[in-house]
Amino acid sequence: MSDSIPLSLQVPEPEVRPGGKPDFSGVNIPRAGTVRRPDVDASPADFRDLGYTIIRVLNRDGEAVGPWAGALNDEQALQGLRDMMKVRAFDARMLMAQRQGKTSFYMQCLGEEAISCAFQHALSPGDMNFPTYRQQGLLVAGGYPLVDMMCQIFSNERDPLHGRQLPVMYSSKDHGFFSISGNLGTQYIQAVGWAMASAIKGDTRIAAGWIGDGSTAESDFHAALVFASTYKAPVVLNIVNNQWAISTFQGIARGGSGTFAARGHGFGIPSLRVDGNDYLAVYAVAQWAIERARRNLGPTVVEYVTYRVAAHSTSDDPSAYRPKEESDAWPLGDPIERLKNYLIGKGVWSDDRHAQFAAEVEAEVLAAQKDAEKHGTLHSGGKPSVRDMFEGVYKDMPPHLRRQRQQAGV
Repeated sequence: MSDSIPLSLQVPEPEVRPGGKPDFSGVNIPRAGTVRRPDVDASPADFRDLGYTIIRVLNRDGEAVGPWAGALNDEQALQGLRDMMKVRAFDARMLMAQRQGKTSFYMQCLGEEAISCAFQHALSPGDMNFPTYRQQGLLVAGGYPLVDMMCQIFSNERDPLHGRQLPVMYSSKDHGFFSISGNLGTQYIQAVGWAMASAIKGDTRIAAGWIGDGSTAESDFHAALVFASTYKAPVVLNIVNNQWAISTFQGIARGGSGTFAARGHGFGIPSLRVDGNDYLAVYAVAQWAIERARRNLGPTVVEYVTYRVAAHSTSDDPSAYRPKEESDAWPLGDPIERLKNYLIGKGVWSDDRHAQFAAEVEAEVLAAQKDAEKHGTLHSGGKPSVRDMFEGVYKDMPPHLRRQRQQAGV
């Protein structure tokens, strides 16, 4: 034993720290259109390589190329652009509202708009998303009223959740949006359970689970994959790899697995990686995975390679752990600009129309904010009733809660 060397641990480190030069040389980006598209019913063993590459449709000239192209027509692509622009305008307005003290905190999805907006359009009515707090695009693309979203953020008298959820933790059964949990990871296994229940009932609705790169280190992530693979649940398991958890880079959660998508291989689940800033690629992959689920071919793991441009939340200062210039160096670009350039190249959009629509969206979002603020904000105006805190927990209110409600005089 005297010749034994001391044991040691490996602690993954990001390529660069604040003050250094951003470096994405380790991100292997294939040319657009070069990644093959397997048949929907192909065996997962036949396309394991798709868990290590990146599926892309839009090339650097703004053209849609390759076997994954052609899933959307021009009008559908235009709708995707409008949705992403609306999400970005909504985020900017709500961030400003938080800085003005009208809500306690806010979380943007700046740079990630294509993922949730495109995925939502690939779903059917009745399907259920189990999201995290950065998928507001699911609601916006699904037609959920902006005023209702803002009232929830302000926790005012018109808050559809009656002040019982933190800001940005929306919930809407009618829009296929399961209640967000601040305890990240729980929604993954809930999505699998919901999908299993749908199959047990002989229903036709599928589920989609959402998780960030950091939260894949939670035990619920692995438990979800066990159940999904064992019972071939009709679910799409989405991993949004935006490079950073709240303050740690994605390598901490990924470890030595190579990619997050590759983790599905150990469970026999088909796994793909897609350019999360390419709206056309996201839609095509989402459509493919959703069809697998709907045809009883089981779950699919999809990793979206993107970048969190903004802070984790309004409580975070990213300059403490990453270079300020890093978002500008991200090699996959901006999803809105890329789709805009594609549509201009096809002759169905222009810079002037883009500027005009941006102004229209800004006006729409501002009007919605004014409407929402009539019903109160964090520090002024109407609030939910105190009575609401006693409702919605039990089917039949237990005696101790009835007594507490009476003592509160509500």
